Amino acid sequence: MRAIEIVGIAETKFGKAEGSFRELAVQAAQAALEDAGAHPAQVEALFLGTFSPGTFIKQEHVAPLIASELGLNNVPSSRLENACASGSTAFLSGVMAIAAGAYDAVLIVGAEKMTSTPIGETTSILAEAADWENESSVGLTFPGAYALMARAYMHKYGKDRAFLDAVAIKNHHNAMGNPYAQFHREITREDIAKSVMIADPLNLYDCSPVSDGAAAVLLVASDVADRFDKPGIRLLGFGQASDSLALYKRENLTSLPAAQHAAERAYKMAGVGVDDIDFAEVHDCFTIAEVMATEDLGFFGKGEGSDAVLAGATGRDGKIPVNPSGGLKAKGHPVGATGVSQIVESSFQLRGEAGERQIEGAEIGLTHNVGGSGATCVVTILGKAE
Repeated sequence: MRAIEIVGIAETKFGKAEGSFRELAVQAAQAALEDAGAHPAQVEALFLGTFSPGTFIKQEHVAPLIASELGLNNVPSSRLENACASGSTAFLSGVMAIAAGAYDAVLIVGAEKMTSTPIGETTSILAEAADWENESSVGLTFPGAYALMARAYMHKYGKDRAFLDAVAIKNHHNAMGNPYAQFHREITREDIAKSVMIADPLNLYDCSPVSDGAAAVLLVASDVADRFDKPGIRLLGFGQASDSLALYKRENLTSLPAAQHAAERAYKMAGVGVDDIDFAEVHDCFTIAEVMATEDLGFFGKGEGSDAVLAGATGRDGKIPVNPSGGLKAKGHPVGATGVSQIVESSFQLRGEAGERQIEGAEIGLTHNVGGSGATCVVTILGKAE
């Protein structure tokens, strides 16, 4: 496979944005090109990751829309949809296009505008990423699905909810150093205890927020990377896997097999092991999801991720820093943007440009992006420029 590098990165601030979907996507894309010192004429294809603009903003056919707004009128553009893993799926589509030799430079954009619909409608739209016929249509929302996972985990390993609190507190603390994050507020166990119950045992502070935002990367073949201003971040490996859409069909609710398989493939391609990873950006759509991710990725044994977060092992100065950006929980979760944002955040770390959230000596980073309740997972491993 051709060696591939990331030479341009950018993201918007996540949260409730004044700008439209197209404005957010264009803002991130133009900033990524500027970061790379690239001209739009150097972009040979555009891949856009977004989940449901047709329902959120009543606009489909969005890839050529963004391409035209960027002045890329004759450039092939494609939209990729894989629920919350839409952004990372778009990224992998760009990777494979370059690896196949079709292009030398492609622009990857992830975007979502979620705050234009009432919260009840937003919840219903998101539920379309689950098995609608068998689960969503009879009332199982994603908070409900992850609540089932949390209850199963707590029962299987004999845990109380203290570890869930620890994830939320850590990620809100991390987000304080991230200017792009939706929330800049420390939280306490008392805040969590007083918050609204969403789906027992998950309350408000266990759930990622509704967000608007966009992120973009310029991806190039290594043999043309010297045409751009920034030293490239190396793509070392990736893996993608799938599982059943329906939760009731799974034998085990305390892990995501798609994440395990995707991670195994990524480690093998990269030629690295778990102990080589310096930090990880994982898909903490709910606090339980982060703990399950740290186990599925091999950082901790089964049932040990909960103790690890309580012990500080996943803090910024811990054994394996997890979500130094604040994660989906505090950075925000504009669905289609999330996977690309994880790549952007990891690239900031590997460039040494992460500011207050910088992990000292970071050389290899991992991203873990999940679609739905685990029906899709994409894992990428990135390395510092040589």
